This record gives sequence, structure tokens and C-alpha cells, in this order.
Amino acid sequence: METFFFAHETSVIDPDCQIGEGTKIWHFSHIMSNCSIGQNCSIGQNVVISPEVKIGNRVKIQNNVSVYTGVICEDDVFLGPSAVFTNVFNPRSAIVRKDEYKPTQVLKGATIGANATIVCGITIGRYAFIGAGAVVTKNIPDYALVMGNPARQTGWMSEYGHKLKFNPEGLAVCPESQDKYRLENGKVSKI
Repeated sequence: METFFFAHETSVIDPDCQIGEGTKIWHFSHIMSNCSIGQNCSIGQNVVISPEVKIGNRVKIQNNVSVYTGVICEDDVFLGPSAVFTNVFNPRSAIVRKDEYKPTQVLKGATIGANATIVCGITIGRYAFIGAGAVVTKNIPDYALVMGNPARQTGWMSEYGHKLKFNPEGLAVCPESQDKYRLENGKVSKI
């Protein structure tokens, strides 16, 4: 059977994985059974994608990232170097809790910075931006910029990754794309 993705010879791909056309899997990465990885993704060195993880199209996963069972990443997500997800809220070595995995969703276009930790059971909103080293313990709204430990919201981001500056009427313009955004009732939407 012909494959239409690239996998470096040192990578390991377990049976029953679906990997989309144009995806590249680099050195020493392990794609575990029953994963679904979309088209045109980039999986960096030493990445672990655990069983049954779902990855959308055009997702970039940088080196040393761990994506554990229960995680769903939608299209255009960016996972920075050494970012890590969890899937059990109260792990103990001597107690098996595989039936307690909590799902985590990373919605379209979100960015998770280098060394960020994402605690299980939450949703990271569309185009949200998680700063490097942040520890995320709760749901993050669409377009939110969060940083710190625990992560706290410090602003709003455009789809192009620029911090938005809202005028008194609640309007902002992305300096790169010129897209317009509205802040209303504590939520941002693209106009």
C-alpha cells in the first residue's frame, strides 16, 4: 500500500493509525495505535501521540510534545516545544485510572506556547493564545491571551497572533491582517 505522508526511519507508527496526506513525522516520534492525524501536519522530533488522539489538518507539533489519550486538536493548532497535556486529574502510580481519562479540546487555530502544561478536562477556545510556560487549569475563551501559573487572561489575540487593542466602543483591528474584532459582554468575535 502506498503512503502519502513522510515518516523518518527512526519514528514508530503503531497499527491502525490514520495519517493524512502531506503530513511529516520526524525523528524518534511515536504515534500510538488508533490515532487520527490530518493532512499537512508537522510532527517534530521526540513527540508522543498516545492512543486514540485526534489531530486535525495543518497542525504543527514542535519537538518533545506529549499529547495523551483524550486530547483532540482541531485544524491549524500550534503546539510549542515541550508542551504537555495530562489526562488524569489525580494520578497515582499504584492506582490504575485509565477509565477516568478526562477529554481536552484545543479548538481551531489555538496556539500553546513552549513548556506550557494543559491540565485535562478543559477546552481551549478558537484562536486562543497560551503563553510559554503557562499552566492551564480551566477553560480558555476564544481569542484569549493567557499566561502564568496558574494561567490568567491578560488580553485578547487576533487570528494572526497579535494582541488586540480595543477602543472605547469595543472595536479593534489586527495590525497585520486588518481584520476587525468586537469585544462585547466579555467575548471577542471577528467582524
